[in-house]
Amino acid sequence: MKYPLAVCCLSLIFSCGNKPETAPASQKIKAIDSNIIKKETANPYMQVDVSPMDMAYFPTDYPIKKMNGEVAALPVARVIYSRPHLGGRKLFGGLVKWGQPWRLGANEATEIRFFQPVTIQTKKIEVGQYSMYAVPYEDRWTIVFNSNLYSWGLKFDSAKDVFSFDIPARIMPRLIEHFTMAFEKTATGADLIMAWEDREARLPIQF
Repeated sequence: MKYPLAVCCLSLIFSCGNKPETAPASQKIKAIDSNIIKKETANPYMQVDVSPMDMAYFPTDYPIKKMNGEVAALPVARVIYSRPHLGGRKLFGGLVKWGQPWRLGANEATEIRFFQPVTIQTKKIEVGQYSMYAVPYEDRWTIVFNSNLYSWGLKFDSAKDVFSFDIPARIMPRLIEHFTMAFEKTATGADLIMAWEDREARLPIQF
């Protein structure tokens, strides 16, 4: 006996065991027939990086204003880093060991560039570019600027360290899934915020 197409579709939906009124939309669609949906194909050129590169400026809206022709001057600072995510892992005290160097991200070394002179904890820093890493402790982080711009991962050459700064770290009331570096304006300049998992540290920059 032949049944109308609509009856067949309804039968298929209920035979999959998903209740239409409670199951998420994505589950409902997959329950009908996984062959109906075109699955995303793998990138044919290279593997997609799960820790993509990101960039933060101060002023934070500098890229937009620059593209719109609203500013001609250079920004104060820029950070380039790779943004890993937790993915259910235990980070500080686990994957990232207390008291051991950490690259502040993933892949290549994180880089900070100053387009104008700044002061950090009374230390004068001229225009220039540095790699940077951290040595995290439970209550503080040591932030290090290094003159080697092309190091990879955890291969640090401490002989090329130029500046180091001890800053407090605090426990956050919520988890930060993706490692984040961002500038936030202050009365005397800007803080470079570094946050991941339940920890946040701020490097104060005056200018």
